[in-house]
Amino acid sequence: MIVVAGEALIDLVPQGTGALAGLKPALGGGPYNTALALGRLGSPTAFCSRVSYDAFGEALLDGLREAGVDVTAVQRGKEPTTLAVATIDTHGSAAYSFYVDGTADRLFTAPTELPAGARAVSFGTCSLVLEPGASAYEELMRTAAEQGVFTLLDPNIRAGLIPDADAYRARFKSWLPSVSLLKLSEEDALWLGGTPREWLAAGPSAVVITHGGDGLTAFTRDGAVHSVPGEKVDVVDTIGAGDTVNAALLHGLSARAALSLEALAGLGPDGWSQLLRFAARAAAITCSRAGAEPPYAAELV
Repeated sequence: MIVVAGEALIDLVPQGTGALAGLKPALGGGPYNTALALGRLGSPTAFCSRVSYDAFGEALLDGLREAGVDVTAVQRGKEPTTLAVATIDTHGSAAYSFYVDGTADRLFTAPTELPAGARAVSFGTCSLVLEPGASAYEELMRTAAEQGVFTLLDPNIRAGLIPDADAYRARFKSWLPSVSLLKLSEEDALWLGGTPREWLAAGPSAVVITHGGDGLTAFTRDGAVHSVPGEKVDVVDTIGAGDTVNAALLHGLSARAALSLEALAGLGPDGWSQLLRFAARAAAITCSRAGAEPPYAAELV
């Protein structure tokens, strides 16, 4: 079982240009997209979050169930669902404005235990910023690491939600001893500061950096660097691409029985090349269609 912990929200995606363009609601949130992608790839997956009882919340859970994701660990609340208003530029890249005050996912509380059979837990995005839930997710991350469970962290920076950038950067560094695999975009890496080597020295066994259409690079503790090019595709938008990479990495590592620090360290050049190419292909498919629509396993054969 791979557990994904974090927010589920509704993306409001513009259907035209200009400030008053019509908005289409779409299921979203970085962790939500990661869980959805894992389910579609066929990995046994559970979602750990807090979701509203409103109509959006029900739609979010229905989407996970349709992908085969276990939602029994999801907490519920009467508060509204978080909304994210997307803006798509001419290259298909998305920027977001968030409506988060008093929403359900912010009130997540750390569970007493992980879902049965949990082998890995994925964390990231808004859920590690917005209190009081952020502290609860942080507690869960540290507990999972202490229990020897593999952890993936994707900071997926949303700068507009971070009131104190320096405090967040310090908090990010404090998480690294509890992280097995750190994955982030090159934009996130620049915002956070530091280098892959500095991050590796603090805890993770590997750091994977995405370069948009130019591919992915993995840095490992033995000093090795593994890079693959991106898959060429006509980009509709990039919504959910990084989340799909998270899912593809976890799915691929699970298939190789490599969801442990020791196994990750022994993956080797061929293993990393295959894993990163798989992730690049999965992300390219997501970018080829509107919204966060990650591929199914059959599309990656």
